[in-house]
Amino acid sequence: MTIESVWGVYHADGGIVGELRYVAGVLFRGNHCSLCDITHSLAWEKKEMKSKRESFSIPFNLVHLNEQPSELRDYTKGITPIVVGKTEAGFITLATDKELQKCQGSVDVLFSLISSRLE
Repeated sequence: MTIESVWGVYHADGGIVGELRYVAGVLFRGNHCSLCDITHSLAWEKKEMKSKRESFSIPFNLVHLNEQPSELRDYTKGITPIVVGKTEAGFITLATDKELQKCQGSVDVLFSLISSRLE
């Protein structure tokens, strides 16, 4: 099965309101997004993450809940954050939230995990 692209879906909406809602959830309710912990420092994508995504062998997209194409939204509903691969037949899970948490914020561990799933 050929993976055409990789999609990381955050457990947060994008845009100013979405970002503010996420920060409030972190500060006041203890919420967090394990994918955000890996890909971002504060509000910006980590340089290491950007570099690895740009040099990855297949397209690697990062999207917020409200930025997902409809077919991706249908697959990820209720199971974000998640990293999935798009195939001709649809999507397959490459990394669950639990697996993303085990990366402990490490970009290298995430890419090792994803690469092992693509073999």
